[in-house]
Amino acid sequence: MSDGDLGDQIAHLEVDIVQLAEGLGRCRKAMLLSKAAIAAGVIWILAYLLGVIRFEPATMIGALAAIIGGVVVFGSNSSTSQTTAAIKAAETERAKLIDMIDPRAVSQLRERPVELFAQPVHLWTPVLLRIRRVSCLVPTSRDW
Repeated sequence: MSDGDLGDQIAHLEVDIVQLAEGLGRCRKAMLLSKAAIAAGVIWILAYLLGVIRFEPATMIGALAAIIGGVVVFGSNSSTSQTTAAIKAAETERAKLIDMIDPRAVSQLRERPVELFAQPVHLWTPVLLRIRRVSCLVPTSRDW
């Protein structure tokens, strides 16, 4: 498999990871909102039971609806663990592909600059630039 193919696969995995992370963020926001609704409903009912507020049917129905709605949204948001597992699997696959490229650290670039840069720059630079978390692989002007 050529480095270009591996680079494309890594780029596709990066896109998938970003999309999954955005979905996970939306799930977490929904969970936070549901917890807030449950807490508000419980606080309202506790305030009534402690005598801080007087009984009004409409507010009690609203408090119960907030609790029930929060529980429903919190319980139906089970895709969070599945999304987290999918992100971990994609990151593992990305790490395997990066290892298959056999990247070299900047210190290795300084040891043998002539051999490594014998190829035209445009052949290997796009592959290295697609790797997001291994930014130390892109040579600086000092390394030339």
